[in-house]
Amino acid sequence: MKSIRRLYFYAVAFISTEVVLWGIIALLRSIVNHAQITSGVSTLAQALSLILVGVPIFLVHWLWAQNVSSKDDEENSASLRAIFLYGMLLATLVPAIQNFLALVNRALLSSANLYEFRALVGGTQTWSDNLIAIVINLLIAAYFWNVLKQNWKTLSETENFAEIRRLYRFIWMLYGLLMTVYGVQQALNFAFILPSSVLGEIGRETIINAIALLIVGTPIWFFSWRILQDVLPDSAERDSYLRLGVLYLLSLGSAIVVLSASGNLIYRILLQISDGTSWSSFMQEIGGPISLGLPFGVLWVYYGGWLKQQFNFDENLPRRHSKQRLFYYLLALLGLSVTVSGLLSLFNLLIDLITGSSYLSESGFAQPLSTSFALLLVGLPTWLLTWIPMQAQATASGDVADHTRRSVIRKFYLYLVLFASVIGGMTSAGVLVFTIINAALGGDSPDLLKTILNSFMSLIVFVVLLLYHLSALRKDTEAKSDVLEEKQSNYQVLVFDHNGSFGEAVKAMFAKRAPKVPVTIVNANEKISAEIKADAIVLPASLAVNTPENVEAWIRSFSGNKLVVSDEAAGVFWMNDFEQTADVAKSMAEGQEVRPQSSKRNTSVWTYVAYVFAALFACQVLMMLLLFGVSMVTGF
Repeated sequence: MKSIRRLYFYAVAFISTEVVLWGIIALLRSIVNHAQITSGVSTLAQALSLILVGVPIFLVHWLWAQNVSSKDDEENSASLRAIFLYGMLLATLVPAIQNFLALVNRALLSSANLYEFRALVGGTQTWSDNLIAIVINLLIAAYFWNVLKQNWKTLSETENFAEIRRLYRFIWMLYGLLMTVYGVQQALNFAFILPSSVLGEIGRETIINAIALLIVGTPIWFFSWRILQDVLPDSAERDSYLRLGVLYLLSLGSAIVVLSASGNLIYRILLQISDGTSWSSFMQEIGGPISLGLPFGVLWVYYGGWLKQQFNFDENLPRRHSKQRLFYYLLALLGLSVTVSGLLSLFNLLIDLITGSSYLSESGFAQPLSTSFALLLVGLPTWLLTWIPMQAQATASGDVADHTRRSVIRKFYLYLVLFASVIGGMTSAGVLVFTIINAALGGDSPDLLKTILNSFMSLIVFVVLLLYHLSALRKDTEAKSDVLEEKQSNYQVLVFDHNGSFGEAVKAMFAKRAPKVPVTIVNANEKISAEIKADAIVLPASLAVNTPENVEAWIRSFSGNKLVVSDEAAGVFWMNDFEQTADVAKSMAEGQEVRPQSSKRNTSVWTYVAYVFAALFACQVLMMLLLFGVSMVTGF
């Protein structure tokens, strides 16, 4: 109930703040712009209505939230409050930055004697529009910044606020990085175009817009990333999965863009060799992929290095290798897909040449030939450089190799390739059989030989792909040196049974989840032999709090691991932390039924909500970059 109430008050406070904020901005803009007052009375009326309606609603809900948080530590440290405060900073500082960018952009255009409406942002605005928006947004941001500072001083539990602050910092880093990369790309692209006429020609505003983006975006990225690096000595920051996810996003996204741009560049070069055009046209054509590949290549190298360091932070060797495997197998899957596409395209072209097919385009066979070789020259090295190390790791001996062969990521990769191979082979075989039968029955079969050869070559490619990866899967399964199973078989588990059913239930679950681990059941009510040896013991919670003397004496001399399992004993509940203890005691006092709780760590649902929105924002940034690359690099 508290969470729902909290969501209502903070959501209304956030929306009403934005309503009042932009109402004030619209009012001040209409006052400064006299033409707007005389020509648009509705604008003034709208601004006043937003303020008059929004202010009382904001005050009621925000004052309530402040009052409750000052009296209740739980409200004061709630994740939703942190999301609201850091969200308000983003909602005010980002518009201020955008208006500052518009101001800088138009100033640079004006100094270069170019039309201001060609600005990337705010081309139709005036300096007063931007200054008003900047000042008002900064004032509101300053208020909530002070509230946030005071809130940090009174927090009894800082974990929720620390997680949202970490998310807030990464959003700023990505925001600044996006502007910086876009600015560099525009500047490099301009260097390949180089408009040759006088100032004012369409296209010269590109370099001015790029400079404006770099002036504003680079400091934001630099300082936000520096802050994220300065907090690395904190173990919570260093081991954050959010940090790992962002580094994955930047490294993998940059790699995809670089590979796409490289393929396009190779395609343009091969096409120029086979069907040359003018040097100026060629330079403009390769400007797109180079301007994309260079900045993203730098990002790939830089953040790839930080990603490797992030892997090394994890002292658990199997878990560290598991994180690395995800990156390698994703690139291997991408490289293999591109390689297969290149092979199929090349075979299709060769069959066209054999069957005497002609192309009506000006470049003839040059364009499809360049496309095929570009796909192969990009896809094959990518697959080999990622698959070979992973395969070598799997075929080695030792714990790492055994973990690799058992890895869910590796299994998913292999079965996904097998699935695609079977579906592709089945489709090719279906087309081949249909074409032959249809021709035998006298049906209309245009390009019969071409269709049969294409289907047959596609079938061969998918069969080879299937057999190779099926062989890798069989080798994983048939690996004789199974170190982990040997370790499991030598690990003795002793189960204390107090009611005749607990031990059998534990043994049944071990048979299902850990069949190699030997389990011995002893009756807790009988004398325990001194000859019994174990590496770990399992006992129910009721027995742990009411241990028989013979069991207690044996456990006291036992130095191994002790696994306590919640059972259905009346009045015995195993608590994970103080917070859960207080909540359960409160429920008991209210007469509610209390059930055994999960041992998993309780994380606020609003933290997950914030992470979901951050992931959506990050995916949106990645999609913007990819779509931008597609739009800049056409014809591939």
